[in-house]
Amino acid sequence: MKLPEAAGLLLAFVARLITGAQGHWYGCPPKAEQRIYFANHQSHFDWVLLWAALPQDLRSVTRPIAARDYWTSSPLKHWITREIFNAVYVTRQRTDDEDPLDPLMEALRHGDSLVIFPEGTRGHAAEPASFKSGLYALAHAFPDVQLIPAWIDNVQRVMPKGEVVPVPILCTVTFGAPIALQPDEERRTFLDRARRAVIALRKVV
Repeated sequence: MKLPEAAGLLLAFVARLITGAQGHWYGCPPKAEQRIYFANHQSHFDWVLLWAALPQDLRSVTRPIAARDYWTSSPLKHWITREIFNAVYVTRQRTDDEDPLDPLMEALRHGDSLVIFPEGTRGHAAEPASFKSGLYALAHAFPDVQLIPAWIDNVQRVMPKGEVVPVPILCTVTFGAPIALQPDEERRTFLDRARRAVIALRKVV
């Protein structure tokens, strides 16, 4: 077993130990199909929790989106996101001719699944903020990729914004039924519908 694989198993174990990392599947099974998982965003720990809640065979083909400036700011964070999570790095401070979705598009063309947070930044409110346009652009460009909403619960109490040491507490990730971009559906209509699909999962468990 290679070091990144062993480290990934250890990290998943630690995440489950701290949070429980319970995955609940409603409307779709945990199946090895190309997917975009989109969820609410309240902590740096969000994508670790969602990743740990996936079955092991899905983790190797599911890549989180990571801000390059933050997740490559130290050798350890860079190694973890590159070698364990195989993260797709995006640049938050970019030039006018740089499309932030290019790395995501390339990953999808390669056949990978993605974990994204359409709010674009972490929030403190009970409900996610308005979704940005990236999810719509990906859905439009890759109509055959399943779009799976997910609700991450309690993770803000594990790793609050500004904190660096996680606090043990039970967390869950609820995965919902896939949604799809409808023919001629307007961008804002789709994004609002996607946001409602995430919020609706809060009441499932």
